[in-house]
Amino acid sequence: MKSEFKVYSASAGSGKTFTLVKEYLKILLTSSDDYTFRSILAITFTNKAAAEMKQRVLAALEEFAEVDLSQKWPDLFDFIQTETAIEPHKIKAKAKRVLNLIMQNYAALSITTIDSFTHKLIRSYAKELGWSYQFEVELDPTQIISEAIDALISKAGKEPELTHL
Repeated sequence: MKSEFKVYSASAGSGKTFTLVKEYLKILLTSSDDYTFRSILAITFTNKAAAEMKQRVLAALEEFAEVDLSQKWPDLFDFIQTETAIEPHKIKAKAKRVLNLIMQNYAALSITTIDSFTHKLIRSYAKELGWSYQFEVELDPTQIISEAIDALISKAGKEPELTHL
């Protein structure tokens, strides 16, 4: 599988989620490996966007798996079929298999926020960083400043230059 990094940046309401879902589905449906979803990382900025993207991917796969090929296809199915040239019955069969595998391995569906991804990455390397596995992330700037000042004051009297300041 070719490794590729893509960034989509656009203003609100411009169709980023649609584009991300379409590209995600194209990767899933064109791969020879039904478990490709375990190798894809989709990162967004908000929990709402990540949840919406997951929901749309799953809903599209379900819709594709149940599509009546003798009727008008859903727009997203049509876009994917046109852009990939995969035969419609193969898209339907692949969508059904992949959806079933995702439901059995839901934790492997990596559509997350940049914060969650970074936290997971840091936790994975906590030992190498010399941190406890049970570190906490503090997002309150007032709390962070307060703790930094307390740490600084506790060093006064122990470090001559700091004591002089």
